Amino acid sequence: MISLLAFLFVLSILIIAHELGHFFAARSVGVRVEKLSLGFGPALFRKKNNNTEYSVNLIPLGGYVKMAGDSQEEYHGNPDEYFYKTPRQRAGVIFMGPLLNYILGFICFWFIFFAGYPTLTNKIGGVLDGYGGKAAGIEVGDKITAVDGKKVDFFEEIQQIIQSKKNSAEVQLTVERGSQIYYLNVKIREKAVDDNLGKKRSIGLIGITPADEIISVRHGIFVSLILAGKKTLSLTVMTYKAFWRMITGNLSMRDSVTGPLGIFYITSQAAHLGPIALLHLVAVLSISLAIFNLLPFPVLDGGHILLLFIEKIRGKGISAKVERMITQAAMTALLLLVVLVTYNDIVRFFGNKIPKGGQINADSPAQD
Repeated sequence: MISLLAFLFVLSILIIAHELGHFFAARSVGVRVEKLSLGFGPALFRKKNNNTEYSVNLIPLGGYVKMAGDSQEEYHGNPDEYFYKTPRQRAGVIFMGPLLNYILGFICFWFIFFAGYPTLTNKIGGVLDGYGGKAAGIEVGDKITAVDGKKVDFFEEIQQIIQSKKNSAEVQLTVERGSQIYYLNVKIREKAVDDNLGKKRSIGLIGITPADEIISVRHGIFVSLILAGKKTLSLTVMTYKAFWRMITGNLSMRDSVTGPLGIFYITSQAAHLGPIALLHLVAVLSISLAIFNLLPFPVLDGGHILLLFIEKIRGKGISAKVERMITQAAMTALLLLVVLVTYNDIVRFFGNKIPKGGQINADSPAQD
């Protein structure tokens, strides 16, 4: 039940942000909004105000804003209709939906950094055989307080520094053991691993894993703003790189794209980790949704913007017949993609291929 409620909460937040973007942008340029709907199917709630009908429907897998004259068949030439507006104004109405999703993701990251997020400390929970850490004398329970003289408080910091030193012969660690301080020179082993984009890269490892000691880290409001901006930019760059690698065939779409079932599974896991984990998922999904919607593919917001750009260059839009053919072809392709992604989600998240147990792989990049 908690998983279902968390899934509906996340999905509703994403949809509401997106549709409100279209709604307010339409209102701002004088387009009459006939209906604002959250979900599909039978209405659970319906209210009409200022010529706009607001409804919440039974199936929360989407939503829409119905604007007056938003198709060539319904357009009558009235000033408050969508097609009466210039291509630039219409593009602004379409663009505002993804933009609001993008802003929502940024705000979620901002709140996470300000409210506090769980982070592993610098305490060592495991030392693996065959690596420099054990050979240098690192023990379980040690705390690494500095790497090459640079102060570190969290395991992630240790990870980043050591992995970046793949070409170095060794690294000096400042280790706290009880009341004693030790300075250990540790040899680094270079290893090739797959990164988040499925690309091979070399990292440095010393064979240590973190302890299950977690603290909450929070920052001031302005520092959180900067960190949220960096996080949002980093996620954006990584997403576009992933799209490019999928287009060029260097990244498997089957293992990289997740549909509603996959989102439900991930959401259920995040819900059990707490509200910050769930909010982090909202941020990631909201930014990803914004980027996906802006792809120049028909039926997506980016596809509509592309057609409006063509209309601006040509001085006239495409015919209703051509637009209908493009939309039908795109919808067919999109539905086939949804079916394929759903099947892959079933195999990945609900099939027998889900790994069991909690054993740490000594070759995993999760170590250092």
